[in-house]
Amino acid sequence: MQDELDVFLEEASIALKLAEEGHDVSHLAEKLMEQADMISEVPSESIDPHFLSKSLAKLAGTSPNVSFTKYDYSKSPSFRYRSPRIPSLEEDLEEVEENGRRLEEERKILTEKVTQTNSPRFEVPLRYIVSASVKMHTLDIKTTVGLIACCECGVAIEPNPANMCSGCLRSKVDITEGITRTATIYMCKFCDRYFVPPSAWMRAELESKELLSICLKKMKPMLTKVRLTDACFVWTEAHSKRIKVKLTVQKEVFTNTILQQAVVVEFSVQSQLCDDCRRAEAKDFWRACVQVRQRAEFKKTLFYLEQLLLKHSAHKECTGVKPVPTGIDFFFAKQQEARKFVDFLMTVLPCKYHYAQELVSHDTKNNTYDYKHTFCVEIVPICRDNIVCLPKKAAQQYGNMSQIVLCLRVSNVITLIDPNNLQMVDVQATTFWREPFEALCGPKQLTEFYVLDVDVIDNFERKAGHGFVSKKHQLADVWLVRSDQVGMSDAETLSARTHLGHLLQPGDLVLAFDIKNCNVNNSTFDAMNTDNIPDAIIVRKVFDKTKRAAKRVWKLKRLVVDGNIVGNETASVADEFQGFMEDIEEDVLMREKINIYKDEDKMKQVPMVEADDDVIPDAPTLAEMLDDLNMEDEDMKDAEAESDDEEMQE
Repeated sequence: MQDELDVFLEEASIALKLAEEGHDVSHLAEKLMEQADMISEVPSESIDPHFLSKSLAKLAGTSPNVSFTKYDYSKSPSFRYRSPRIPSLEEDLEEVEENGRRLEEERKILTEKVTQTNSPRFEVPLRYIVSASVKMHTLDIKTTVGLIACCECGVAIEPNPANMCSGCLRSKVDITEGITRTATIYMCKFCDRYFVPPSAWMRAELESKELLSICLKKMKPMLTKVRLTDACFVWTEAHSKRIKVKLTVQKEVFTNTILQQAVVVEFSVQSQLCDDCRRAEAKDFWRACVQVRQRAEFKKTLFYLEQLLLKHSAHKECTGVKPVPTGIDFFFAKQQEARKFVDFLMTVLPCKYHYAQELVSHDTKNNTYDYKHTFCVEIVPICRDNIVCLPKKAAQQYGNMSQIVLCLRVSNVITLIDPNNLQMVDVQATTFWREPFEALCGPKQLTEFYVLDVDVIDNFERKAGHGFVSKKHQLADVWLVRSDQVGMSDAETLSARTHLGHLLQPGDLVLAFDIKNCNVNNSTFDAMNTDNIPDAIIVRKVFDKTKRAAKRVWKLKRLVVDGNIVGNETASVADEFQGFMEDIEEDVLMREKINIYKDEDKMKQVPMVEADDDVIPDAPTLAEMLDDLNMEDEDMKDAEAESDDEEMQE
């Protein structure tokens, strides 16, 4: 009887606890109310029977949310019944402290058990795997993979989709059967370049990545069914003409079974002439020619072109350079290279070109043609220091300039200056070829004059609509007499207006064109009014060439082909090149576009300074000069000198 009472009280306590938490326990309360005889036998010292009966009746009704704040059932995990006595605050605090101590002890015990294990699964926070009232026991689980016998040789192996060991798998399947063991590559014996199909040639060193790429491209059609994972060279003698490459490939032979094998491919190197070397040996090594022509007596523009080619290395793809009386011929192996060179010329010089092609051979079966291409580039026939006569309409378009003007510079445009009013204009190549004009005279037609007097013009009244005016020149009226008539009573005195007023002084020598006493064959000049034609046009001031060359501490490089300077180095050509260097000294803008190098031999010499030396205007400074590359080492020179001395002593 006592056991049944304990069970009844236990179920009643659970029902009251669940009702306190807000759960619906009406079904449980009705079941307990059927045991009414048990309520009467409940001892009063444990719980009031009247209170228990009333509570169960309410729980069995329609209001399950009954507040039972008078009793605390949460302190026992088993929800045992307890006295309805209201505990004091001191007792509550003692119970809280006791529960805290008990929970801390249980936590320490569980922590020690967890730290004794080495499994990573115990590294999660403790609050997620343990509870204050639950004791946890761990188990170490070890998994093992079973072994099977190979279906071919019976060796114990781990299970795989093929059920075979690696040795039997290789003996049954060969993934390298489609890869050839020998191949051939071609190398030019003259330039040491390798052939890359279909028509390219590449330079590559032995055991380099470039050579490896050439070999792999040769094997590419054979590697389509396998996966290439590694490739490396196998050492061979350099003179053996053999190259060995070790290839490592993979392939899926069965379901989820990948087999890897290595194979060595031997390449035989055979000699074959490339297209460039074949044409050079056959003396027919060019397919395109660029003919640069300038119909002028003086070669200043061609000298300027030579310096531009050296600075930009535009001639590096030329297979040959041949000088001709009116220009230079450049030969190329491909038409694209020649066209690129023509585009360079069109950007640095005022010129135009014509294109022509010549049929060399024709294959009627394959319908192929072989041509030789020719580009004829014509440079404007105007050079520096040329006096030109502009058409009247062109002079008006350029800002009402005089028809007789002086060419100051030829770069990518033609720069003209009017000595009468210092107006300047840049004539584009397209404008020149649309309305061309001719030079009245060249440097060979200039006459040397002696300056008698110079009258500088400070305030010059200009007409409306004038063009750009030079700020680097000074307008002046000059009286001249021929240098060979100085001191003669019947000497003819000429007057001229010049742009060189900042340089000229009485007693100087100048080069001028004597228009008054010359015969000019030019239709535009003949149509001019005689009142607008000056007596003389001053071109430049004369300096002592010997002293000027002695002070020159810089030099220019020359275009050298096959060990020879391009062009016939005659006395006249050398004199013209010295005149070109004098132009560079006087023109700052021209120096900016070319390379000027220091002349170490001249810089080591101490120049002799004289009081009456002419000052060269705008001479190149050290900042504008470059150090010339000297391929000879000074230490080697000293060592050779010492060895020569020892031989002499012996």
